[in-house]
Amino acid sequence: MLGEVDKQHERGHNSNLSFGKAPCCYLSREAGVLLGVLMLGVVVGTGLLVHYLAPHTYPNLRIIDRTTPHSQDLEMDAFPPPRQVKRADAMTTSKPHSSHHPSPPSPTPPTPTTSTQPEVMKGQKEESLSGIEQNTETEGKQEMTHEERMEWLRLPLSLKPLHYLVKLQPLINGNFSILGYVEVEVEVLEATTNFTLHIADIITNNNTVKVMESGVEEVGLGREVVIRRHQYDHEREFYIAHLEEALQKGNKYTLSMEFIGLLNDQLHGFYRSNYRNANGTEVWLASTQFQANDARRAFPCFDEPGLKATFEIHLARQTNMTTISNMPIKETRHMVGAEGWVWDHYYTTVPMSTYLLAFVVSDLAHNSTDLDDILFRVWTREEALPQANYALDIGPRILTFFTDYFNLSYPLPKLDMVAVPDFPALGMENWGLVIYSEIGMLYEAGVSSAANKQLAGMVVSHELAHQWFGDLVTPKWWSEIWLNEGFASYVEHLGIDHIEPSWKILEQFVIRRMQGVFVKDSLHSSNPVIHNAMNGNTIIYSKGASIIRMMNHFLGDGTFRSGVSDYLSTLKYDNAVSDDLWEHLTLAAHRDGILPTNLTVKTIMDTWTLQMGYPVITVQRNNDGDSVTVTQRNNDGNSVTVTQERFLLTRQENSEDTHDYKWWVPLTYTDQAEADFSQTQPKVWMKDSEAQITIPHLATKDHWVIFNLHQTGYYRVNYDLHNWHLLTSQLLSQHTAIATINRAQIIDDAMDLARAGLLPYATALDLLGYLPQERDYVPWWAAFENLKFLKNMLTYTAGYGPFKRYVRDLVLPLYSTMGLDDHLDDPVLDQYKRQKVVSWACFTGLPDCLQHSLAAFNAWRETPHSNNITANLKSTVYCHAIAEGGEEEWSFAWHQYLESNVGTEKDNLLGALGCSKKPWILARYLEMAFNESSGIKKQDARTVFRSVARNEVGQPLAWTFLQDNFDRIHAYSANALKGLMRSVTTSFNRETQLKELESLHAAHKGQVSSNPLDMMEMLERVRHNVDWTQRHYQEVMAWLQHRGYHTTLPTHHRPSDNQRAHG
Repeated sequence: MLGEVDKQHERGHNSNLSFGKAPCCYLSREAGVLLGVLMLGVVVGTGLLVHYLAPHTYPNLRIIDRTTPHSQDLEMDAFPPPRQVKRADAMTTSKPHSSHHPSPPSPTPPTPTTSTQPEVMKGQKEESLSGIEQNTETEGKQEMTHEERMEWLRLPLSLKPLHYLVKLQPLINGNFSILGYVEVEVEVLEATTNFTLHIADIITNNNTVKVMESGVEEVGLGREVVIRRHQYDHEREFYIAHLEEALQKGNKYTLSMEFIGLLNDQLHGFYRSNYRNANGTEVWLASTQFQANDARRAFPCFDEPGLKATFEIHLARQTNMTTISNMPIKETRHMVGAEGWVWDHYYTTVPMSTYLLAFVVSDLAHNSTDLDDILFRVWTREEALPQANYALDIGPRILTFFTDYFNLSYPLPKLDMVAVPDFPALGMENWGLVIYSEIGMLYEAGVSSAANKQLAGMVVSHELAHQWFGDLVTPKWWSEIWLNEGFASYVEHLGIDHIEPSWKILEQFVIRRMQGVFVKDSLHSSNPVIHNAMNGNTIIYSKGASIIRMMNHFLGDGTFRSGVSDYLSTLKYDNAVSDDLWEHLTLAAHRDGILPTNLTVKTIMDTWTLQMGYPVITVQRNNDGDSVTVTQRNNDGNSVTVTQERFLLTRQENSEDTHDYKWWVPLTYTDQAEADFSQTQPKVWMKDSEAQITIPHLATKDHWVIFNLHQTGYYRVNYDLHNWHLLTSQLLSQHTAIATINRAQIIDDAMDLARAGLLPYATALDLLGYLPQERDYVPWWAAFENLKFLKNMLTYTAGYGPFKRYVRDLVLPLYSTMGLDDHLDDPVLDQYKRQKVVSWACFTGLPDCLQHSLAAFNAWRETPHSNNITANLKSTVYCHAIAEGGEEEWSFAWHQYLESNVGTEKDNLLGALGCSKKPWILARYLEMAFNESSGIKKQDARTVFRSVARNEVGQPLAWTFLQDNFDRIHAYSANALKGLMRSVTTSFNRETQLKELESLHAAHKGQVSSNPLDMMEMLERVRHNVDWTQRHYQEVMAWLQHRGYHTTLPTHHRPSDNQRAHG
C-alpha cells in the first residue's frame, strides 16, 4: 500500500471500538448509537428490540448445506426483509441511486458512536441486555510495551483457516447496512475447545452460529460441535466460541454464522463513498480498505497476514450497478424474492491473506485491454474515464516488465485498477483488484502537471510490484512488512525507468527516497526496518527501499535478480520472513562468486534491518595525503577514532539506549585523478567489528576523494576540512567533474553534518555557493530540501528577511535563465526544476515572479472557463495569487474547486486556498475542513490543514485550532491526526512550543497514533529544533552577516550624497 507515511512522491488507520451487550450480537461503537435510537423509537414496549436482537434465523437464506462447506450448489435467495427504517442523522438525506431499482427493506444498521458503553433504554437495567460474555480484563495491559502488545493481539495458534465462503449484500442505496453470511473451514493444529477469530463493527445472530465437523468423505456425515457460550474480547477484537468438546488435532471443522455489518464512513473496512455525477446527482458506492486489520469489519475472519486461505465470494447488487472482486465473475443469478437484485458469484481465489481481499460495488465505468490471457481494466467515474487512459497504457507494460524481471508470471486471469472518490491512501495492492485514490491513478494532460503524471505512474508501478511482493509472497507478520513495502518502493523505480527512461527516476530515487528518510533515521525515536507495527512508516518504505538498492549494487544486478526470483518461486502462495530472502540471495551470491563462502547476506543485512539508524563514515586524510583512515564514528565531537556509533542529529546525554551500533559497510570511492563514478560494487568492506581501516595510496594531498559513489550505500560521509575545501573548489570551478548524484550527496551530507554539529555551517553554506552554475535538477532538490529546514527554523526570527534575500540571490540566475514560460516538451527534470525555482523565487518576494503570478491568475478570473496557467506552475501561481489577494481571489478559487472534475486540479486548489494571508479566511477554512457538508471530503481534511499549517500566518491558527478541537478532529478523522500534528509542529523551535506539545501529548496519550514511536518522534524533532536554535542560530546569522545579508538596521540616519552636498 502506498500511504501517507511514504510521501516524498507518493499518500491507513485504526479506530477505537466499543461493545454493546445484547443477547445475540456483538456491537461496535458504530453500532451503539443506532441501537439506542432504535430503542428510543420503540412504540410498543420492547417489541422492536425483541424482533431485532432476540435469537432468530433468516429462513429465506438457504446458502449452503451445512455439511458441505465448499458446496457449489448455492440457492441465491434474498436475505429476509425486516421492516425498512429511516437512516439516522446524515443518513436521512441520501436517496436511492435509481428509482427503477429500489433497495429491498433492511434492518437498522449500526451507527457510529464514541461511547464505550452499551446504549440502554431509559429506566432499563443494563443487566437485562446481557447474555454473552465480554472480556473486560485490563490488569497489566498498561505495563505492556508496544512489542508485547502487538504479540498479545495475535490469534491463538490452534486453528489454521483453509477456505471461506462469504456472501454479502451491501445496502448502498438503503440504510448502509451489510447483510452477511460466512463459512470458514479450518484445520486443527492443536486440540482446542475455543474457536477464535476476528470480528469488529458487526452484529451477529448467535443462534445461527454453528461449528460442524467437515472434511468427511461422505456428504452429510459432519457432526455439529455444541457451542457452550459466546464471548467477545473487545480489546483484541476476538469472537470466541467456547465449545462443549475439544476440536481434534488434524481434523477439519467449519464455523458458519449470519451477521449484519455496516458500510461505515471512516474509509476502512467495507465503507461507503459518494460523488456527484455530471447531472449533479449524488451517487453512492461501496469500496474496501482492509490493510492492515480491517477485513474483520466486513466479515468474521482470521485477520492476520500469515493465515492464508482461499475465498469464494458472493456479492449482491442492484442491476444498475456492478461488483468487482479479486477474481472474475463465475456466474450472475437473480435474487429470489428481490426484484432488481442479483448475486455475482466469483471464482475461488488462490491462497491469499484477508487484507488483500477487496470488493467494489458501484456504477463506475471502465475501459479494458487484453494482455496475453490477462484481462486488464481501469475503472473510475464515467466523467473521469479519459483520465484513466495513462494508467491503462502503462499498467500492462509495467506488469509485463515485472513478469520478465522476476522471471515469474502474474498468476491471476485479470487485473482491475479502480480509482474511487474517497480513499485513505494513494493506492492499495489488493490481488487482482488494485484500488487507488483519484490522484493516485488519474492524469489529465494539460490540466495535471508533470509531477502529477509521475505520481500516477509511480503509484501504479508500486502497486503492481506488490502483486509479487506482498500478494504472491506475504510476510508472516507485520514486523516483516518491509518485505512488501521496501521492495515495492524500490522496484517501482525500475518499472517506471523501463517505460519512462527520460524521467531519470533512478537519479530521483536518491533525493526522494534515501535523503528523504535520512533525517528520521538519525533520531533516537527511529525504529529498525524489521519492526512490529501494523502499518509501515517511512523507515519501512524508504529505508527498506534504500538498503535493497544498496544490496542490488553490492551483489550486482544479475545475482540480485536471480536470488529474488528464486525467493519468489520457492515461496509463492506462502508466507516469508527476512531470513528466507537472505538465504536465496546468499545462494545466488555464492554461486556467482560475489561473496566468499564464509560470508552470508544475512550477516551483512542483519546490521541494516535489526538495528535502527545508520553510520557516518569519516574519511580523514593523513599528512602526506596518499592514504586515508576511515572510521564509523559517533558525533560526540571528540575524536575520529572512537567507537562505531550511529549518526544522530542531537545527542542525548542520558540516553538509555546502550546498544552498540555497528554495520557492515560497502565502501566505494574515487579520487580527483581517476574521477570514475561508475564502479558501485564495493572496493572495500568495513566490517561491523572494525573500528577503523586504512586505505593506502588513494590520492595526493591536493586531490579530493569522494566516498559512496552514486550514494548507493545507506550512510553519510564526512571528510577532513581540507578535503571539504577541495570539493568546494571543484564545484566552483567545474562542478560537472563530479557525478550528478554525488553533487546532491555532497550537498545533503554537508548540510546535515552541519545541522548535527559535525561540520561548521560556514563550510556547508560556502559549498552551496556554486549553485548559480548548477543546471541539473537533482542537486537543486537536495539544496532546496535543506534550505527548507533553515526556512522553518528562521520564519519567526529576525534572520528571516536576510535569509530570504540570500535565497533570492541564490536562485535568481537560474530563474532568469528558465523564467515562467513553461515548455511541456522540455525534459521532465527541466520542468521540475522550473517549478522549484519559480516557487522559491516567489517565496523570496521576487517582484517579477509575484507580478507574473498575479497577472496569470487574474487573466483566469476574467475567463474562468479558459485556464491558460501551465499545469506545472499552477500550485505556485494559485498560492501566491491567493496570498497577495483577498476574499474575491479566495472565493474564485473555491468555486473552481467545486466545479473541477479533475482530482489533481482539486488537490492543487485545496492546497492553494490555505495560502491566504487573511487570518479570518484561514480560520473559516479550518472549520470547513472538518465539516463534510462544506464540500471538502473527509480524506482531504489533512490537505486543507497542512496548507494552512505551512503558511507563516496560518501556522499559529492551525496549532490553536488543533488544541481547541482535538476531540472533534479525533472523532471526525482519527487516522489523520498524526499527519496533522507533524505538519503543524514542523517549525516549532521554542521552549514554550515544546511545552505546549508535551501538554497536548499528556492530555491525549494514545489518541494520536497506536504506535508510541510516532509521538516520540514528534517530540524529539521539536526538541532538536529547540537545540538547533540554541546552538546554530547565531552561527548561521554570522555567516549571513559576513556576506552582506544584515540582520540589524542602522542605529543612526545616514544623509544622502545630495544632503551632504548642501550641508
